[in-house]
Amino acid sequence: MKLNTLKLTNFRNYEKVNLEFNNQLNIIYGKNGEGKTNLVEAIYVLSITKSFRTNDDKMLIKSGEVSTKIEGEVEDNSKNIYQVVLNKEGKKVKINNNIVSKVSNYITNINIVLLEPEEQTIFNDPPASRRKLLNIEISKLEKDYIIYLNNYNKILKQRNFYLRDLLINGNASKDFLDILTKKLVLYGFKIYEARNKFIDSINEYINQKYQNIFEYGDLYIKYNSDYKNKSMEEIIDFYNKNYNREVNMGKTLFGIHHDDIVFILDKKNIADYGSNGQKKNAIFAFKLALIELINKEKNKLPILILDDLFSALDNEKIENIVELLNSDIQTFITTTELDRIDKKLLTNAKLFKVSNNVIEEDF
Repeated sequence: MKLNTLKLTNFRNYEKVNLEFNNQLNIIYGKNGEGKTNLVEAIYVLSITKSFRTNDDKMLIKSGEVSTKIEGEVEDNSKNIYQVVLNKEGKKVKINNNIVSKVSNYITNINIVLLEPEEQTIFNDPPASRRKLLNIEISKLEKDYIIYLNNYNKILKQRNFYLRDLLINGNASKDFLDILTKKLVLYGFKIYEARNKFIDSINEYINQKYQNIFEYGDLYIKYNSDYKNKSMEEIIDFYNKNYNREVNMGKTLFGIHHDDIVFILDKKNIADYGSNGQKKNAIFAFKLALIELINKEKNKLPILILDDLFSALDNEKIENIVELLNSDIQTFITTTELDRIDKKLLTNAKLFKVSNNVIEEDF
């Protein structure tokens, strides 16, 4: 999978951008604050219609403008034009100028793996951040996953509202709650099975990737879920037994909305015992394992983005990562330090200099 071209209109600090990329290595360099990450962010948005830096789509629109458009030609057996348009009312996505009504039918087409230093905070963030990580990565692989997730969240909201209604109106019927509970458990199991399968698959690769780069340690991911080792009947029975407690608290106390993952390094929770360096290493190993999984599941290599990698790792570890990469994987690297990149890599790379909100190809 290759991104051949990228066109931006009013994206972040860019008014107009029109670029052609190398099908192997593309290096975007310049001083901090010039817009290097904005460029790779646009590539990421083209893939999944969301940013990795903000949840507010309006932040992606250039100041003073009403909309932004990201368009790219992606080559994957055939060439297709993908387009994401964001405005203050929402978003539209197109493939070859045809509107795609369901985002779930769009985001499985362009697979991107992003490595960026700030992701190490995920270990100490609330569980919702780690569930978001799972949701994003699984959605790239399974088209129906985002549908299950949206349905679950919709029913969860209805169920919580009705629980509060039952508290206020003691004579209200429990029958409707039972219907919502069964639907919630049905979609919850579909999500649990997808997450469980995903974690098992990642664990097939992650430890070897960690050891190849960092030469020590035993790493795996533990998946914690209320659904683990339980049947649908057992979960519904739990809800029935905790009916009064849930009504009094006005919320659903059990389900996949409490799921969490734990990175275990040498039998210890890395969030509690790992150094900042080990946390960065674990995230990098996870993303490299993800590349292997995407290649296995879809029989194609994803596009790789390494954002500011050189500020996070020493040269030896970076060289280890680069050596592990398949030469066929198209890679985008942002850096402020061009001199830290191996000269052998520069020989085959296409360079883009970012300065004063302008991107220029550096010959």
